[in-house]
Amino acid sequence: MIKILKYGEVSNSEIFARAVSSANVEGTVAEIIKNVRKNGDSALLDYTKRFDGAELSSLAVTEEEINEAVSLVEPRFIEVLEKAAANIRKFHEKQVRNSFIINDEDGIVTGQKVIPVDRAGLYVPGGTAAYPSTVLMDSIPAKVAGVKEVVMVTPPSKDGKVNPVILAAAKIAGIDRIFKVGGAQAVAALAYGTESIPKVDKIVGPGNAYVAEAKKQVYGTVSIDMIAGPSEILIVADGASNPRHVAADMLSQAEHDRLASAVLVTDSAELAAAVAEELEVQIPQLERAEIARASIENGSKIIVSETLDAAIEIANEIAPEHLELCVENPFDYLDKIRHAGSIFMGRNCPEALGDYLAGPNHTLPTSGTAKFSSPLSVDDFVKKTQYTYYTREALARVADDVAYFATKEGLTAHAKSATVRFEEAKA
Repeated sequence: MIKILKYGEVSNSEIFARAVSSANVEGTVAEIIKNVRKNGDSALLDYTKRFDGAELSSLAVTEEEINEAVSLVEPRFIEVLEKAAANIRKFHEKQVRNSFIINDEDGIVTGQKVIPVDRAGLYVPGGTAAYPSTVLMDSIPAKVAGVKEVVMVTPPSKDGKVNPVILAAAKIAGIDRIFKVGGAQAVAALAYGTESIPKVDKIVGPGNAYVAEAKKQVYGTVSIDMIAGPSEILIVADGASNPRHVAADMLSQAEHDRLASAVLVTDSAELAAAVAEELEVQIPQLERAEIARASIENGSKIIVSETLDAAIEIANEIAPEHLELCVENPFDYLDKIRHAGSIFMGRNCPEALGDYLAGPNHTLPTSGTAKFSSPLSVDDFVKKTQYTYYTREALARVADDVAYFATKEGLTAHAKSATVRFEEAKA
């Protein structure tokens, strides 16, 4: 049964505690990366045989394989994928930044160019965790940003094929190249390149502890989106909320992972008790009941606060990946939320809308990192370059100021570079 905690009556360490993975994979991942850097495709093929049970002659997914996969997917699901893709594209097109130029002073031009990275790599889990939604969410912002080439890696099944729904989503998203490889070895291949897989500039996408550790270790050689922890949902609910709906929304994240966290914060002790009972009704009905049960009993909790404002302050301190505002007039509270990956407003906005169809990205900061980081967006796939232009006359107006500033920092060569252009004229 889920814990019910009264805020103010238990320690803050218990209120704000998070589940922590005990996986220690640094050494194993480092060896995998070293092997891939040294042996390239040969290492990837060996790992794919060892870890995925697939003996491949080639890592690349062919156009014929993609078309065959699309033909195997239900037409209705293709339609839903296309609808989701359209919503995701529409939302992310609003994020596009423009270059700018400032030239309102004689002889001076400054500006900024917004430039997409040349190539982005997308990691997509395979096996039982086949998420076509991730394909759409992580590749469409790259395409909207103008990335020239998006490369996807995903582990094959034992027959050497990729899950058809993953390939169908990739085709709809416009992914350029796809390779049958997963795990830390796939991240290494994207970071350093092999005979088949090109080196990328940015790696995005979720994965297990090995994938997360590999992303951490290659960061600096390439950029990454984030180091994602277990999935989280926090629901702020008032006493008028339906306990069946609240429990269902909590379980929508609890079924992800034994370490997933589902938290309810409410000002109603009656709702807290009703949701706890409803969880016991719904968990046995789930296909992933064992996983959900572990999540609910180990990493989840119900917190009872004095007021809704106090509940929101608790939410801000936890800074959850997903935050549901199950209250009347949720927009009255929106400005009070400072730290959350994505906010779902009102009683008719389950977090699953964000996972699949609404359009805002579902690749979100976890483990409290919403206090300083953001959802995946078009910004993740662009970089900015500044430029400055001064005429001789414009430089003359400020050269002494530049030199004076430089000398205050003890950098006389800096100072000289600003004044040297005018020494001959003075002579």
